[in-house]
Amino acid sequence: MFRLDGKHAVVIGCGGIGAELVEGLAAQGARLTCLDANEDVARAAAARASAYGPSASGRADVLDPEDLARAASELGDVDVLVLTAATNVRKPVLDYSAEEFDKVVGLNLRGTFNAVRAIAPGMAARGSGSIIALSSIRALAVEPGQGVYAATKAGMVQLLRALAAELGPQGVRVNAVAPGVVETPLTEQIRADEAWGRAYAQKSALGRWARPEELVGAVAYLASDAASFVTGSQLLVDGGWTAIDGRFTPPF
Repeated sequence: MFRLDGKHAVVIGCGGIGAELVEGLAAQGARLTCLDANEDVARAAAARASAYGPSASGRADVLDPEDLARAASELGDVDVLVLTAATNVRKPVLDYSAEEFDKVVGLNLRGTFNAVRAIAPGMAARGSGSIIALSSIRALAVEPGQGVYAATKAGMVQLLRALAAELGPQGVRVNAVAPGVVETPLTEQIRADEAWGRAYAQKSALGRWARPEELVGAVAYLASDAASFVTGSQLLVDGGWTAIDGRFTPPF
């Protein structure tokens, strides 16, 4: 029941973690369509998926509703929608410019809204579907310099919960996967600072960073029939970060 044979999965945002998710879903039997604002990124992800079966790629910008509507019209039936597109500007809230605020909120929150609005109606009309968006541990726990990003991820989770309530009667499930710290190009700045990278690793119960492929299982589970009664949830894949106070180990 964890297999995805016969399902059409669309991944929007196919770089970094998204590329791993594309390959992982394809390995479980799904037919993949890879969409990204950068068509070269989408094409590279589709090439990885093609090792397991049919795949396609195209351009879709989550900030452009008309572009998404065009893409949605060409997709046919979609069984699984995975959303990974996000950005961050790491600085104190009071140092943010209005433009930086709009950039982070626009991609992370409005982009999610735009993508779901384009794809979900088709799922609802057919009476089935699974929508999965990547949130973050920052939806639950914040640190200096992450305030606006955290606000968008928390807002995303609440938006997804509302969608779960509204689309549930039509058989559409909506969930989030919340990664902890993951080794991707976007986190190179942190890992390049030895003390900073080590501090993040030690904050989790497992004492290390996640590898991008370690997000695949959670997403594949939520996409599959194994999660047929799971909706409105946020599945944490954070190595125990939000479960423990890992900053200091007291003497026993």
